[in-house]
Amino acid sequence: MLSTRPPPRGSRYVTAVRRIAGAASEETAVLGRVEDCYPFRASRYYLDRIAWADRDDPLKRLVVPTPEELTPWGSLDPSDEAANTVVPGVQHKYRDTAVVLTTHVCAGVCRYCFRKRLFLGTRPETLRAPDTAVDYVRQHPEITDVLLTGGDPLILSTRRLRRIALGFARTPHVRTIRIGSKMPAFNPRRITSDPSLPDLFRALQAEGCSVYLMTHFDHPREISAEARAALEAVQECGVQILNQCPVVRGINDDPAVLARLLQTLSDLGAPQYYFFQMRPTTGNAPFAVPIVAGWQAVSEARKQVSGLARRARFVLSHATGKVEIVGVDDRHIYARYHRARDPADEDRMLVLKRDDRALWLDQLTPAQPGKAVAAA
Repeated sequence: MLSTRPPPRGSRYVTAVRRIAGAASEETAVLGRVEDCYPFRASRYYLDRIAWADRDDPLKRLVVPTPEELTPWGSLDPSDEAANTVVPGVQHKYRDTAVVLTTHVCAGVCRYCFRKRLFLGTRPETLRAPDTAVDYVRQHPEITDVLLTGGDPLILSTRRLRRIALGFARTPHVRTIRIGSKMPAFNPRRITSDPSLPDLFRALQAEGCSVYLMTHFDHPREISAEARAALEAVQECGVQILNQCPVVRGINDDPAVLARLLQTLSDLGAPQYYFFQMRPTTGNAPFAVPIVAGWQAVSEARKQVSGLARRARFVLSHATGKVEIVGVDDRHIYARYHRARDPADEDRMLVLKRDDRALWLDQLTPAQPGKAVAAA
C-alpha cells in the first residue's frame, strides 16, 4: 500500500563522485576526469545497494563512471531525435505516438544513457511550455499515445507532473498515457511515500486513458523488496507495467541474468516489452554489445523461461524506425521494421549479411545488392 506520510525531506541524491561513501579515494580521483565530461548522479538508496568490494558489481557499473567512457565513439544523437522534434520537448516520429521530454533530470545517470546530451546542456530540448505541447497534440488527431519521458518524469513533483499529464489525457483522441521511469529501481520510495501519486494515476484513467508505467530494470538485483512494493502500489491504482532496457556489456549480457530478469518481471506482472541494442552514443563504447551477441543472449534467455516471459522483442531504435532483430543464422541477420518513420517501411523485412562485429544497423550490408538497409 502507498504510505499516507509525505516524502522525507533532505537530499536523497549524490551528484559528485568524491561523495560516494563506498568508493576508494584513489578511484574517485581518476573518475573525476570522466565526471568532468559526463555528469554523475545517483540516489543514496541505489548506492547503498552496491557491493563495493566486488569490482564487477553490475549496479556499480551502471551508475559509477569508468575511464573507458572517454574512448572516442558515436555521437550525442545517434537516432537523430532532432529530426523528429516538432515543438520544444515534443518528438513526433511515429504517426500515432508523441514523445514528450518532460525534464532533463533523472534520479540517477545511467552511464550508457543515450540521451546524455540532455545532461550536457548542449541545447535545450526538454518541455518548456506544456500548453504548447498539448496544443500540438490536439492539432494532430492521429496521435493516440503520449509517452512522457525525459529525463525521468517521476523526478518532477507530482503537482507538476499532474499538470503536464492531464493536459494530454483531456485531449479527446489520446487513449494511452505512458510514463517512462527508472524511479522504481533508483528510488522506489518516491512512489511508495507519495500519497498524491495514486490520485494522479486515477485522474488520468478517469479521463478515459489507459495508463502504463514503463519501468527500466536492467538487472535482477535492482528488483529489491522496496522496488516490488512500488510496483504493487502502482498496480493497485489500475496502472499496467511493462519493462524495457538495453543489453549492456558487463551488466546484463549474460543469458542467465536476462532469464532471471524476464521471469522475475513476468511473475510480478511487469513483463519485458523491449530489449534494446545499445545506441552508438558518445561515451557508451565500454557498454556496447555487438548485435549478434545481443540477439544470442536474448534468444538463449528466452529458452530458459516460461511462455509468458518470452514476449520481449530485441530491437534497434534507428533514425529510420524501430528495427526488430528476428533471427540470425550462419550467413544472415534477419530483421523487420516494427515501427517506421516512413509508413512505407512498416513491417518491411531486411536480410543482412552477418557481421559479428557490427554494433549498429548502419554497419550492416544487405544480402542482395541494390537492396537498401534503411530508407534515406
